[in-house]
Amino acid sequence: MQRGTLDHLKAFKAVGRERSFTRAAAKLGVSQSALSHTIRELETRLGVRLLTRNTRGVSPTEAGERLLHAVAPRLDEIEAELAGLRDFQDKPAGTIRITAGDHAIRSILWPKLAGLLASHPDIHVELVSDYRLVDIVEEGMDAGVRLGEQIAKDMIAVRISPDIRFAVVGSPSYLVGQPVPDTPDDLLRHRCINLRLSTHGGLYAWEFEKRGKELKVRVEGQLVFNSVFDIYDAALAGFGLAYVPEDMVLADVESGRMTRLLESWCVPWTGYHLYYPSSRQSSAAFDLLISALRHRR
Repeated sequence: MQRGTLDHLKAFKAVGRERSFTRAAAKLGVSQSALSHTIRELETRLGVRLLTRNTRGVSPTEAGERLLHAVAPRLDEIEAELAGLRDFQDKPAGTIRITAGDHAIRSILWPKLAGLLASHPDIHVELVSDYRLVDIVEEGMDAGVRLGEQIAKDMIAVRISPDIRFAVVGSPSYLVGQPVPDTPDDLLRHRCINLRLSTHGGLYAWEFEKRGKELKVRVEGQLVFNSVFDIYDAALAGFGLAYVPEDMVLADVESGRMTRLLESWCVPWTGYHLYYPSSRQSSAAFDLLISALRHRR
């Protein structure tokens, strides 16, 4: 199709349907002379006469009727689709892919997103459970969720949770006959349940702080998982000590199913943040997602 043909056909459709250059020009927002020139260009390009002027106005020739009958409905479809796309720009819709740890997904993302998704069925969210510090751009993610300390400085970060504390816990059945740890180093004499970090393939070192003194302890035990929920289930079953987010253990500690240890060494960490590159193009769906997830004190 030659350049400008679509505009020429739209002009012809308007004149053919209105049977008037005056009304067609007003509908298209152009002058009558410009419209007449456009029709003459189209007729020259096609090598046939499309319109005939008469005392009653303008009427299509036989070739013009054939073209109008064939092309006009298709132009209507194209214009309807283009209008639909314009609506899509403002309509909250599309797929958003987010990488996050399983605890963030269960405790923060899903509870906040459930209402949003119920109200906006055209928004689709893919939550990828992963503890790796991934390059979200390279891996085709729209955003990630990590603790504030873990986010690169060149990312836009939006806080989505309050500060988070971790807790060392063990079941009463495990602690029978075991020494109560007074310092994090005492954990080396206990069976502990490890978390595998897929970023480097290593095990997570438990992190503590007290009076400005920071400690990292590489614990040992029979079990390694890549989910804090599996770790906690194993601890409940008496297979060792666990180091997990505090909100997971509070009910069981209160009921006596679990015992909390080294509480004074477990300080708050900056909470979860949604992060994404500054170059990411905004959309109505993504803006709504940020609003739904944003932490409000």
